[in-house]
Amino acid sequence: LEGFLFCLIWFVCSYRATLFGKNAFSSLGDVKCCHLVNIFFFFLRLKDWKTRLSYFLQNSSSPGKPKTGKKSKQQAFLKPSPEEAELWSEAFDELLASKYGLAAFRAFLKSEFCEENIEFWLACEDFKKTKSPQKLSSKARKIYTDFIEKEAPKEINIDFQTKTLIAQNIQEVTSGCFTTAQKRVYSLMENNSYPRFLESEFYQDLCKKPQITTEPHAT
Repeated sequence: LEGFLFCLIWFVCSYRATLFGKNAFSSLGDVKCCHLVNIFFFFLRLKDWKTRLSYFLQNSSSPGKPKTGKKSKQQAFLKPSPEEAELWSEAFDELLASKYGLAAFRAFLKSEFCEENIEFWLACEDFKKTKSPQKLSSKARKIYTDFIEKEAPKEINIDFQTKTLIAQNIQEVTSGCFTTAQKRVYSLMENNSYPRFLESEFYQDLCKKPQITTEPHAT
């Protein structure tokens, strides 16, 4: 289908180029052609999101032998029942508390090109549990260079004042260095990405209860 869409875009742009004396590629700068290109890449992004989730489901629901006396990783990622999945809509924390739900939400954020938000939040959760002062300091520096400083590889969208506060906090590291930023990112996910995840086709499918069909009695 993506091949068909690309051919359609090429045809429209070529036709407009014939009318206006441009080559096909330069006519992509035309507003209408740009809209078509955006639709094409939106389709690819949507397909990529569904592919990631399909891959996740196949790997999480495949059979495996659990280890004696312990829950295996396989068990921890079993596909939830519709009732369990419905709990995720009651509160954002319910979704984050589920290993399966968290993994699915991360895949969703990746499809929206904002996975740095959940990665930062998880890094902060790990940071707060760290007891060793030496490890706390090294983790603080890594979080800062990965997510906070200007042009960081996974730079999160927080205001300048919060960034400045963090830069001051990591001079004398405590477990609360990133508390303000973590709360802001949590709120951003809860108010924006989380509602869209709940409306996604993937989540709606998880909540569907199997229909029980009964055969009519023979007369």
